Amino acid sequence: PFGAIVFGRLGDIVGRKYTFLLTLLIMGGSTFAIGLIPNYETIGILAPILVFILRALQGLALGGEYGGAAIYVAEHAPEGKKGYFTSFIQTTATIGLLISLGVILLCKACMSADDFSAWGWRIPFLVSIFLVIVSYYIRTKMEESPVFKELKAAGKTSKNPLKESFGKWSNLKLVLIALFGATAGQGVVWYTGQFYAMNFCIKNLNIDSAQIQWMLIPVLLIGTPLFIVFAKLSDKYGRKWIMLTGMALAACSYMSLYKGMAAQADWTRWEPSSVSVIESKMNENNSVSISINYHAYKNGGSRIQKVEFPVNSQDLKKPRITNTILLPPKNIFMIGLFIFIQLMFVCMAYGPIAAFLVELFPPEIRYTSLSLPYHIGNGVFGGLTPLIAESLVVTTGNIFSGLYYPIIVAGTTVVIGAFLIKEKKRA
Repeated sequence: PFGAIVFGRLGDIVGRKYTFLLTLLIMGGSTFAIGLIPNYETIGILAPILVFILRALQGLALGGEYGGAAIYVAEHAPEGKKGYFTSFIQTTATIGLLISLGVILLCKACMSADDFSAWGWRIPFLVSIFLVIVSYYIRTKMEESPVFKELKAAGKTSKNPLKESFGKWSNLKLVLIALFGATAGQGVVWYTGQFYAMNFCIKNLNIDSAQIQWMLIPVLLIGTPLFIVFAKLSDKYGRKWIMLTGMALAACSYMSLYKGMAAQADWTRWEPSSVSVIESKMNENNSVSISINYHAYKNGGSRIQKVEFPVNSQDLKKPRITNTILLPPKNIFMIGLFIFIQLMFVCMAYGPIAAFLVELFPPEIRYTSLSLPYHIGNGVFGGLTPLIAESLVVTTGNIFSGLYYPIIVAGTTVVIGAFLIKEKKRA
């Protein structure tokens, strides 16, 4: 939100393109730099401090990045197609999640878990510099927004966007409606349908993380085009009810969907498997054969990891046993289906919202007024969803209690938005 104020003001005064370029350099530079930070053993307490500073810079830049992208595209879009044009921006967060999952899984497949923890985690951060270079080149070739050009030529740009956005009730009212009647609910639906759904499966249901991540890849691939579908529909039928319907469906169905997911991972309904020990001769180098065994017990599933050690060793390694479970294909498919349904709600709520926010505010204060409610809704209400939900789970001991937070926020947003959002008339 602080970045939204800083770069929102800049975007309304000096222009969309310049601000858009600056946020890219800050975001890209800080992301790349995280991959270069020495470990704690090398520089001590300075390591986490540097990570914190760079993460703060990322957040600062992000505060101006989304607003700049949404406004720039919308102000170039022909009338009647703002939803469709801006929908491609809406796909980028989910595509980013998809790419990050792919990179992480690829890195883990190419190295051991210890190597990934020691240095492999740096690879995604370092590789990101290539995307930054390409994006920087593209942005330097772009023209300034035609709407801002007209404002500047007519001398109508805002001298004090912060005062005009938040000091006048007529504009402040729109900011509050955007926050509590749209972005707060949209934010929790977005985070619940993707991040919290993944964390719920891994942390609360104890499903193997790699299995969940592999399952999410096709779910995200199939679901991402729906951002474009619902945004395009909003060009014809209006933004308001498509967004609010997505939030309402999410609030009404979360409890059933997550109980359905939990039922697919409930090993207590399965018969325990028998375990046999087969004695065989040692091979010539006198070592135990490598094996991976999976056992299902009535009280849950346990996975015995790969074990290898010399028989004559005085320091034998004990098998590493975790509490994670591997699900049969049918069960993991059903969990993927439940998450896909949540992703549909995400697309309904998030697909049209960029065009909705751009149309809500006058162009001279659009960057400032749009950015703040968007980033409070997504960064605060949405971003805190996993933390608040897990805190509720820990406090109550009920794995479903965390859902009350997104249900209440989304439900409240639907009520406020239904009464206060005024739908724009469409041809």
